[in-house]
Amino acid sequence: MVIAVYPGSFDPATYGHLDVIKRASISFDKVVVGVLHNSSKSPLFSVEERVNILREATKEIPNVDIKRFEGLSVNFARENNAQVIVRGLRAVTDFEYELQMAQTNRVLAPDIDTVFMTTSLEYAYLSSTIMKEVALFGGDLDKFAPPAITNAVLAKLHGSAKKL
Repeated sequence: MVIAVYPGSFDPATYGHLDVIKRASISFDKVVVGVLHNSSKSPLFSVEERVNILREATKEIPNVDIKRFEGLSVNFARENNAQVIVRGLRAVTDFEYELQMAQTNRVLAPDIDTVFMTTSLEYAYLSSTIMKEVALFGGDLDKFAPPAITNAVLAKLHGSAKKL
């Protein structure tokens, strides 16, 4: 059984993240999505909220599990008996940073490989930061994430969610 972890902050998750999760779930027997608790950042959602939102958004994918984690991705991979770390790439600008992280992880854990998955072209522009900014100024989020996520973003930022 090949297990992959897909670590990230997912604050909030977007269609781009979900695209990588779905495609990874086809490529690997099990995908553990690791929701990072990073004490140096001020996220919109707590780790528990992000875990719950992602569980709702991925409930139809049977081989995906959502967990919180702190620390190094390679340690999270080991804790989950994973052989692979999945990283999503939107553009060339992501590659330099992700390559550096993959090489560092390879030094720390030579038995764990990193696999890069390019986000589908229709989501290449999309980031959590863009989604939060559009939401903050009242823009339409329908093309950024499913209602389970966009409603949570709107509720958090404005105290109300759009009706489904």
